[in-house]
Amino acid sequence: MYKPGPLQKIADSVEIGEGTFIADFVNLYGCTIGAATKIGPFVEIQKNVTVGDRCKISSHTFICEGVTIEDEVFVGHGVMFINDRFPRAATNEGAVKSAADWKLETTVIKKAASIGSGATIMCGVTIGERALVGAGSVVTRDVPANTVVAGVPSRIRGEIQE
Repeated sequence: MYKPGPLQKIADSVEIGEGTFIADFVNLYGCTIGAATKIGPFVEIQKNVTVGDRCKISSHTFICEGVTIEDEVFVGHGVMFINDRFPRAATNEGAVKSAADWKLETTVIKKAASIGSGATIMCGVTIGERALVGAGSVVTRDVPANTVVAGVPSRIRGEIQE
């Protein structure tokens, strides 16, 4: 069982695989982290997120509820995931929104994909196996396997040749 350090905020509900490294200043709750994964400092991973085995989640990244990250995925520094297509603080009647007032949109990052630093991943997309998302990109649509995308919004720029 993983024993959190004094500068880590890890809820009892978090499942952490063997050999996983978690840096200081992280916030993890209600999520599952696979074996031999590395999580950098200043990362938040919310409930109902799964991070696979042998992943690298770089510093200052936010992974919100509804995201599934498969094995061997690289997530660069400062990557932001979105899970609400129409975010609002209040309902049309002016009441503060609750969990019942929005629709969770899920996102899947397939095995061995890489997401460059500063990218934003909009909700409801799948990034294919071994795909590469360029730094600073905004992903608004599915990314096919073995494809390179970049830009705002991201567009296909090529294919992975290796």
